[in-house]
Amino acid sequence: MNTAPMNTAAVHPDRAVHTLADFAVSCRDGAVPDGVPGRILDILGLALAAQNDPAVRAVLASVRRWGGTAEATVIGTGDRLPAPAAALVNGVMAHALDFDDTHLPSVLHPSASIVPAALAAAEATGADGPALVRAVAAGIEICNRLGMAAYDRTLRNSVFFERGLHATSICGTIGAAAAATLLYGLDAAGVAHAMGIAASMGAGLIEANRTGGTVKKTHCGWAAHAGVSAAVFAADGLTGPPTVLEGRFGFFAAYTDRKFDADALLAELGTRWELSRTVYKPYPTNHFTHPGIDCALALRAKGLDPAEVTSVELGVAAPVLRTIAEPAAEKTRPQTAYHGKFSGPYTVAAALLGGGGLGLSLGDFTELRADCLALAAKVTCVADERATELFPAAFAAVLRVRTSSGQLLEHRVDSSRGSAEHPLTEAELALKFQVNTTGVLAPVQAALLTDRAYRQSAAARLLATCTVGGAG
Repeated sequence: MNTAPMNTAAVHPDRAVHTLADFAVSCRDGAVPDGVPGRILDILGLALAAQNDPAVRAVLASVRRWGGTAEATVIGTGDRLPAPAAALVNGVMAHALDFDDTHLPSVLHPSASIVPAALAAAEATGADGPALVRAVAAGIEICNRLGMAAYDRTLRNSVFFERGLHATSICGTIGAAAAATLLYGLDAAGVAHAMGIAASMGAGLIEANRTGGTVKKTHCGWAAHAGVSAAVFAADGLTGPPTVLEGRFGFFAAYTDRKFDADALLAELGTRWELSRTVYKPYPTNHFTHPGIDCALALRAKGLDPAEVTSVELGVAAPVLRTIAEPAAEKTRPQTAYHGKFSGPYTVAAALLGGGGLGLSLGDFTELRADCLALAAKVTCVADERATELFPAAFAAVLRVRTSSGQLLEHRVDSSRGSAEHPLTEAELALKFQVNTTGVLAPVQAALLTDRAYRQSAAARLLATCTVGGAG
């Protein structure tokens, strides 16, 4: 970490927003990493699965009352709204189920902000599929770079999170603005202005992770909404400050006391892709719970009978205890199924009892289960030294289970499933999409949507395919 004004041998951070804007524009014609169509498809599947989530319905009801010019489609509904409004609803859908991808070690969820913003802008402007893919790649990379700039290697944690800020929504707003502005056809100066505008719009607190409330579900949607709005404002002539990131009253001054890593932000843009370190989630829960779920599924696969469990100790990295284990009474007995997704005890219990999809699916969190609550009451969460040492470059855990026969069973993972060390296969990603869209899309629609995503079809064709009840 460095304190601005700061220079390194590798990069000069002055007017960093212009360097990022130049990079974004270079993505229009340059090579971007493979796999972006798969991220778009993953977000579409998650949005379709979230159609009936109460938070989604609440936001959609509000946005419908706003009115405005029909420019972009709300996924699954057929609603046509102004592009910023459509991005808002689609972003809420994408993040509502806590099943969207994660960048490590910044612990950002970039695609749920960037993809909805890019889809809305692409549909509003009639951009083709390859342009959509390149804009998504640029937006995710900028989002991840901002997150890594605020990652403190001494703390081994994000400065955002240390302050109770949701890095996903704050960095996602700027990444979404970059992606959207590319699709609106602006030059590098316009992209810089849009990101400078968006920096005044990003926000998000993570207290709901600890004690409840559904507002976190809106964070990625608001980032997408703000990003598209910033792009439109820039296109119409609004401007942003050229030193918006590193300036005296800029982004890093406001969020990190001007401490930031300029190399992580700007070095090797276009050659070292943080996008490639963004991993898919196999389970629809807070990512910190995943290594514990992995351990529980492994013990279950070895024949552990949940009925014989007398006590469970879940060892995780010390910094994640405040998210998945505290307050202890509320995490041991969450009040809603949604809050159960942020509970180490509840998710371990659900995995020990067995679930759907890749081990736990959305269907396992539609309501609180009495058997999960009873088993969760037997789970104690503690800090594990090895997991703490590995965090946050990898999410590790150890699970120790004592049975009624006196056995002590143990399983440890040093990196959770879905990570670079244990990536999901194409078949597993296909199963995730299939399970998420079952009962929402007809099989022929799901197959058509998959084909169109990987063939890089234009946003309008993708979103038409997503309309529930029609083949598009």
